[in-house]
Amino acid sequence: MDTLIGVLTPAFLLHLFFHVAVPVAMAALFFRKDFKHATLLMLSGILIDIDHLAANPIVDPDRCSVGYHLLHSFWLIPVYVALALYPKTRLVGFGLVIHIILDTAECVRTGSPLLLPVSF
Repeated sequence: MDTLIGVLTPAFLLHLFFHVAVPVAMAALFFRKDFKHATLLMLSGILIDIDHLAANPIVDPDRCSVGYHLLHSFWLIPVYVALALYPKTRLVGFGLVIHIILDTAECVRTGSPLLLPVSF
C-alpha cells in the first residue's frame, strides 16, 4: 500500500478508534473524579507509535507492530506493566499496556505473526 488512503480500511479505523475509546472509557469507569487528567495520561500511550516513523512503510496493515517496532518490543512490555503498578506512573502505564494489548489484538485479528524474540 503506497498511500495512507489505502491503509485507512474500516477495520484499521476501528483499531484507531479503540486506541482513543478504551483509555477514555477506562478513565470514565475507574477515574471519574479526575477524568480529564486520567484520560490525557492514558492517551499518552499513543505516543509510542512514534517508532513507526523509523519503519518503511510507516503504516503496514499486514505487519504486526508488537515485536517489530522499538517501543513495541517484548522486553519493554514488563516495563510498561511495572509503570502501571507503581502509583505515580500508573495512568501512563495503563495507557501503554492498553496500547500493547490493542496492538496485539489487531495482530491476532489480522493473522499477522507476532515477532517473538525466540524461535522454536
